[in-house]
Amino acid sequence: MELEGPLTDLLTPMGLRLYDLDLSAGTLNVVVQRDGGVTLDELTEASRVISRWLDENDPIDGHYTLDVSSPGLERRLRTAGHFASAVGEIVTLRERRPDAPTRRLEGVLLAADTTTVTIDDREVGSVRVALDAIERARTVFTWGAVSEPSSGRRTASPSKKG
Repeated sequence: MELEGPLTDLLTPMGLRLYDLDLSAGTLNVVVQRDGGVTLDELTEASRVISRWLDENDPIDGHYTLDVSSPGLERRLRTAGHFASAVGEIVTLRERRPDAPTRRLEGVLLAADTTTVTIDDREVGSVRVALDAIERARTVFTWGAVSEPSSGRRTASPSKKG
């Protein structure tokens, strides 16, 4: 049974969107998102609703664990839609190459379509990569702005007594 459609139908009235769905190693991973982020209460309710639907419809053979989560700050990129939603962000990916070792690229994702992505890698510049050659990819979260290198000297700040 196809799960994407029914789960999307369950999540939409809750104001949530299905970001990713994966069944591996005995775990059904359901990743949901909403503009502005997803709260713990929303994740809990989504888990209850999905669990109830899975119990009633029994679409998966055997035992499995349900895990409902949000994509997080560094979200996994697997589909053309995931990459399209990350254009303009910093990403890291591992590219499988048939005649060369696997290559790790990191930089701003410049473009994405249904078959390729283009990344401005920090070391090699603009690189176009076929989606089916990507071993794994994710967005990269960086805290704050890049700081200037320190001269190594510190100045004491005046203390206030009183």
